[in-house]
Amino acid sequence: MSPLEGVSPAHNPQAIVSIIIPALDEEATLSRAIRSCRETGPCEVIVADGGSRDRTVEIARAQADAVIAAPRGRAAQMNAGAAVARGGVLLFLHADTLLPVGSVPSVHAALQDPAVVGGAFRVQLAASSGAGRYVRAMLGITGRAIGARARVTRAFTGDQAIFVRAETFRSVGGYPEIPLMEDVELSRRMRRAGKTVLLPLRVGTSGRRWEAWGPLRTVLFMWFLRTGYLLGWTPSRCADVYRRGPALTRREPAPPMSSAGG
Repeated sequence: MSPLEGVSPAHNPQAIVSIIIPALDEEATLSRAIRSCRETGPCEVIVADGGSRDRTVEIARAQADAVIAAPRGRAAQMNAGAAVARGGVLLFLHADTLLPVGSVPSVHAALQDPAVVGGAFRVQLAASSGAGRYVRAMLGITGRAIGARARVTRAFTGDQAIFVRAETFRSVGGYPEIPLMEDVELSRRMRRAGKTVLLPLRVGTSGRRWEAWGPLRTVLFMWFLRTGYLLGWTPSRCADVYRRGPALTRREPAPPMSSAGG
């Protein structure tokens, strides 16, 4: 079955949601992410690869509508994917995140209001198979807290699958190509352009960062980073602090950089 069955790109490009997945060595998660896109409704799936050395590109070519090579860096990869997208709506999905059934219809429904330029989803953090009760409970609380914060501030993070009208995305300059906080900055630009919404559906995303660093410590650390950014820290300084990780924690390597976290 064609991924675009039920829509006519030639006659109604606004009916297409183009889902852009930035990827770098994501062979373990990419296939599930693309399948979740197919199950949610007619869409175009674009994988923007940043130079993977595993089977990521092979998997993407077998399942996505388009696979492009892009300069390494999440913002640069998402901008490159957006540049080739055919749809009137862009949705940016991390390779370790799964869209829930009904996502595409929900996006279309939200955008029936001409004042709405985009938005994001609530999030459910997935625990690893070996996680204990405390970690699982804290991940549940953290996911709800992320939704509460996003509902009040309309500052969305990449793990929340940000979506935006293509014309709005281009008019605000797309993602700023900075090492961290690109999603927070895009949210700010979207709010200036029009109304944004938080959808009730929950995307499922990896809780690996919270497990590695501890749920509460991770939330506090990410809020510390975000506050620093709003007070004038440069994205490079934020990225340096992120790489070092929160203080008083076991030395785990920093997960892939994203400003999600509560």
